[in-house]
Amino acid sequence: MKRLFNRLLPKSWRSTVVTIPVIRLQGAIMAGGGQFRPSLSLASTAGLIEKAFSFDAPAVAISINSPGGSPVQSRLIFKRIRDLAVEKNKKVLVFVEDVAASGGYMIAVAGDEIFADPSSIVGSIGVVSASFGFPELMKKIGVERRVHTAGQNKAVLDPFKPEKKEDVERLKALQLEVHETFIDLVKERRGTKLKDDPDLFTGLFWTAKRGLELGLVDALGDMRGVLRTRFGDKTQLKLITAPRGLFGRFGLFGSRFSAPDIAAAAASGVIDAAEERALWARFGL
Repeated sequence: MKRLFNRLLPKSWRSTVVTIPVIRLQGAIMAGGGQFRPSLSLASTAGLIEKAFSFDAPAVAISINSPGGSPVQSRLIFKRIRDLAVEKNKKVLVFVEDVAASGGYMIAVAGDEIFADPSSIVGSIGVVSASFGFPELMKKIGVERRVHTAGQNKAVLDPFKPEKKEDVERLKALQLEVHETFIDLVKERRGTKLKDDPDLFTGLFWTAKRGLELGLVDALGDMRGVLRTRFGDKTQLKLITAPRGLFGRFGLFGSRFSAPDIAAAAASGVIDAAEERALWARFGL
């Protein structure tokens, strides 16, 4: 409505200021999270995404800094961005910070254009599953593992039992299906921009400088510079943030968390932090 009203005014009276809403998506992608350990998921980002697309603006800018994580949450975030872009008829401009890899890159391809710093890390189009095995430790400390199931495959890949070849093959088959979905999505969004390189979908990752040659990004640049070049020197960036009122900070009616709640959240947070640290470490960050 504001843009329509602006066009009706005499040219000399029209405002030349353009405000572009900015969403910042940072961190590992995983379901769950909470007050003590936030994470990227559809639940944690949907409100921000919808608020950004409600602005009377020609485009939405998204800053991404993520080493990846859950393929399901990554695709859900991607789909919500694309659905709103089509519904609101807005361009989506994505800007990579340190890294947009694996699930982070899956979200990045929601952009109509992808920009990055020359030293940003992009790619890692693959699927990984990591765990530990403790069967020898169990023997050493004299502990017997007892698992009872209804269904012969309910305890596959139990970390306290020796790994079985058929279980690993089943896991790899699942990974291949997820990988194919990822590849199809990247091909659909990047199209002919992608170069015919045999390493493109092997899980390798590159700096954005090389990513530009491979067609993984469209240009090198920073958000402020690109947006001002695109929409004018008076362009303003509006960061979209979650509301932080009195109830949001202290809980309903100002009540604080109990000691057991804090202890449980802290214990869970340590595990989540270790998993997230491992994701970032893959890219030297």
